[in-house]
Amino acid sequence: MSALLHAGALIAVAAFAASALLTRLARRIAVDSGVLDVPNPRSSHGAPTPRGGGAAIVAVTAVGLVVLAVRGSVSWDLLCALTGGGLACALVGLADDRRSLSVATRLAVHFAAAVWALAWLGGLPALRVGSHLISLGWAGYLLGAPGIVWAINLFNFMDGIDGIAASEAIFVVLAAVLLSLLAGGNPAVGPAGLVFAAACGGFLVWNWPPARIFLGDVGSGYLGFMVVALAVAATRDNPAALWVWLILGGAFFVDATVTLVRRTLRNERVHEAHRAHAYQWLARRWRSHLRVTLTVQAVNLLWLLPCALLATLYPGAAAGMVIMALIPVVALAIAAGSGRSETLVSER
Repeated sequence: MSALLHAGALIAVAAFAASALLTRLARRIAVDSGVLDVPNPRSSHGAPTPRGGGAAIVAVTAVGLVVLAVRGSVSWDLLCALTGGGLACALVGLADDRRSLSVATRLAVHFAAAVWALAWLGGLPALRVGSHLISLGWAGYLLGAPGIVWAINLFNFMDGIDGIAASEAIFVVLAAVLLSLLAGGNPAVGPAGLVFAAACGGFLVWNWPPARIFLGDVGSGYLGFMVVALAVAATRDNPAALWVWLILGGAFFVDATVTLVRRTLRNERVHEAHRAHAYQWLARRWRSHLRVTLTVQAVNLLWLLPCALLATLYPGAAAGMVIMALIPVVALAIAAGSGRSETLVSER
């Protein structure tokens, strides 16, 4: 596996540089074409900003995965799962960036991408719960497809301030790759994850607060798809891996889910734009995107990563570790305002 990671690391260096250059080009094209994210009452930014920089991540990752597959560092089934489903999410996101698409259209494509990925990966793998391996068979598609669609959309929901989505994707994937070395997981996920994280890093050069370009839907949906598809692929060889990836992505999963649940209970239209996530409340309260993004990473490094490490070292306890890891994050998210009604509380 070390040789595969070495090959992935070399390509990742090139992916970082290529992504940074392509993001700069995307920014210039967006400015010249007038593809700008103009602030509105639901925005967290104050000036018109180019969007669509996520296209650089998509292009660089796709090319990098093909190179890895040709070299034999990534299996062809993983290549097809990631590129086919990922490009579908990116293209529907690009179309939505250009002209708003209906929710039904976007969800239809997301479900198609999810089923495509599961088909190439052999469905949702067996999961370790305690000392038991639970094989879901065809029921895995019924659970896996909505799970993948939720991951795609939660990255879109959480991509609301500078640097937060790309840095989260980098953390989750790099941490999972490092932990997989301890668990002896799927060797192909390592190189693929390194290239994807490097492409996100090249984009983050331009998206770090204060951001000079945004991901756009072309990028946010793609990030969510890639993270969850890599998690499913890793679980094929390590039945506890899905729990580890869920812990690592707990900050996004909790804020998005708690916000959705609380808004649903108030009968709000959950598909409409809002500023009710915990990170959005904090950005307004602290008047700083950088401080919020760094706070999320602090939670990741100081709490979620140690919990994920324990889940890796003790796979039989991994499912229970998810609950232990996420309950404090839920409490923090609610305290910060996750899902709080915007009509009752004003913190501008």
